[in-house]
Amino acid sequence: MPELPEVETTVQGLKPVLAGERLAQVMQRRAGLRRPFPHDLGQRLVGARVTGLGRRAKYGLIATDRGDTLIFHLGMSGRWRLDPVETLPHDHLLIETEAGRRLALNDPRRFGSVDLVPSAELAAWPAFAALGPEPLGADFTPAHLAAAFAAYEIERKPDADAIAAMALDNYVEMRAGVVDPDYVAHRTLALELEQRHPTRLSPRYNMVMFSTMPYAEARARAQRQAELIAAALADETVDVDALVQALPLLPDLDPLADPDALSIS
Repeated sequence: MPELPEVETTVQGLKPVLAGERLAQVMQRRAGLRRPFPHDLGQRLVGARVTGLGRRAKYGLIATDRGDTLIFHLGMSGRWRLDPVETLPHDHLLIETEAGRRLALNDPRRFGSVDLVPSAELAAWPAFAALGPEPLGADFTPAHLAAAFAAYEIERKPDADAIAAMALDNYVEMRAGVVDPDYVAHRTLALELEQRHPTRLSPRYNMVMFSTMPYAEARARAQRQAELIAAALADETVDVDALVQALPLLPDLDPLADPDALSIS
């Protein structure tokens, strides 16, 4: 995948060809790349004049006088071919200027993308909204970096601590727990409950590996499940199914809610 310096080099190479030029023709040779091309791409670009070119992270930007910005990502194999003599099989988007210059977006693996966004809404575009400041931009200051590290520490430390604790738990469990009759009884009941209540009970391994649940939340939930199972094993009169039903549901879109995703490990 092209890295940031390569994308910057690409943008700089496009400037002499596109800056200030009017677009005379836009031809799509397939429906899209990683995702479909905008349905009105040609309608909004043909006749527009390029007012500027730039870069945001690994995305190239081509702004027009119609208030739109074309956003391109080169994916793993994309590149712009300048004034090609012939059209190649993987030239998926062709652009021609009134001055007669031609560009072909060539992408054999089709992991790139082309989007067209109102220029006034660029900052709110989903891929950009989550980005920090440009590393060479004026907003990237020591104060910003210090604040970002401080916020990261606050936000991520609970999950980092949970990862360390679960690694130790796993070591202790694998070292001696698997041959312990109490452990076997615990896992047997856990598996039965996971199969009976797949929307409320799930192995910690699944919560960590196959969901977007934060690590700290997965550990806390696994601890609550372990306490519930231990209580049921210690007292046969305990209504364990009622205890499980009192647990909060797994997230709606979490694959753990699917019984086929269950694991006994």
